[in-house]
Amino acid sequence: MTVVDVRDLSIAVGERDIVRSVSFTLAAGEVTALVGESGSGKTTTALALLGEHPAGARVSGRVEVAGAPVPPAPGTVGYLPQHPSAALNPVRRIGPVLHEIAHAHVRATTRRERRERTRARVREAMRQARLPDAERLLRRYPHQLSGGQQQRMVLAHELAGRPRVLIADEPTTGQDGVTRGQLVAELRAVAQRGVAVLLLTHDLDLVRALANQVLVMHSGEVLESGTCSEVLGAPRHSYTRRLVEAQPDLVVADRAADSPGRPLMSVRGLTARHGRTTTLHDISLDIHPGDRLAVLGRSGSGKTTLARCLAGLHPHGGEIRLGDQALAPGLRRRSRDQLARVQYVFQDARASFNEFAPVLDQVARTAERLRGASASEARVRAADALARLGVAESSAARRPRSLSGGELQRAALVRAVLAEPDVLICDEITSGLDAVTQAELLDVLAKVQQDTGCALVVITHDLGVVAELADRVLVLHAGRAVEQGPTARLLADPQHAVTAQLVAAAKDPAAARTDP
Repeated sequence: MTVVDVRDLSIAVGERDIVRSVSFTLAAGEVTALVGESGSGKTTTALALLGEHPAGARVSGRVEVAGAPVPPAPGTVGYLPQHPSAALNPVRRIGPVLHEIAHAHVRATTRRERRERTRARVREAMRQARLPDAERLLRRYPHQLSGGQQQRMVLAHELAGRPRVLIADEPTTGQDGVTRGQLVAELRAVAQRGVAVLLLTHDLDLVRALANQVLVMHSGEVLESGTCSEVLGAPRHSYTRRLVEAQPDLVVADRAADSPGRPLMSVRGLTARHGRTTTLHDISLDIHPGDRLAVLGRSGSGKTTLARCLAGLHPHGGEIRLGDQALAPGLRRRSRDQLARVQYVFQDARASFNEFAPVLDQVARTAERLRGASASEARVRAADALARLGVAESSAARRPRSLSGGELQRAALVRAVLAEPDVLICDEITSGLDAVTQAELLDVLAKVQQDTGCALVVITHDLGVVAELADRVLVLHAGRAVEQGPTARLLADPQHAVTAQLVAAAKDPAAARTDP
């Protein structure tokens, strides 16, 4: 049964056509994937199912949900955002918020009956979202949940309304392979209950594991559509072929091994806490000039905490040295030179930019403040570097809200590179990019490393990225270093159970469904 019918949808803002003549249907109980590069119009198309459009947009065409024009009745369409933390209230416990959402969708004749139905709806939503130990989780705040738990909690919010349609916007962003496998099971279970699922993603492995139908978007148009096997197995359009061919695999790139020599950065006995919880336990490692180190682990294993400690963004115990200099645990106690020499590219690029200033100005500011460039020189260098990564100066001159997530991630990388760092820390920077742009970004990272000799520390869940870029791998679990070694050996013959689980999940996303 058709739940969504879109005919000749076009959306334009000013002189720019964001979506052009898009038509498709969504069937109950099926998963339809909408794939394409950042800025291709996927999210704008999906939000049209909610009756939402960019400010000042001109909209034409027809969009019907459950047989009626948009906007649909509340609860008819559920939406899972790319960053689930943004959908959770940071100052309120999980339980009261979920109860309020469920209460709004419950009808009853008496207060007592409504309370009972609300509690039952909450329990049902938690069960459907695969959140065990509901009573314990409902007492927590969002920051006390792992990334995977936050995502499933937002899913519970949407399921409480018993939607006819569920939109999942880049749901695997920042998720490890095991959590991705669990997500496959969760969304498949949602579809099996008769919900039409629209999946917006760059993750072609997720599409293969989950989708019935695939639509490929580029520059606001649907270039190709069909079953998953037709579109990804035998793509007809050249752009689709590029997406499929650009997807990284687990074949380790052949790179000559250099003698380690003297460490550029050394870490000894590193510990860190979040509140009363110890999140890193006695971590020691060396990072050498030109090193390419990947840090792997499940969500919540301590990867980002380790990266933030290296950059001076999180208080810690133990010692971190940059050459002969001991680095202070906080940014304010580090010299300008030390700040420039260790740069950090954030996972949530949008949150790392000031929403009120043009992106180009913010990127150029790095070269001014940390490397003494004049304002005009810094702006030229920033514009040139952004253009090489596919972000035109006309786009970069806008505020962050006008750029796609992928464009902002590239801008964040350029901002860090303009500081000419010795150590460049990249936290999940490929997670919001399509396969083509990701491949281009990996090439840029490799070139930056070759040209400057800086060391790369890459925090990632994507073992394809590890195989393509990293020489060495450090695996964290529950805040401890459980395995480290050369990339080729570790991917071919993992020694620790956690590493083996991550490698197996990368090879078959649908196979890993163990609860965290």
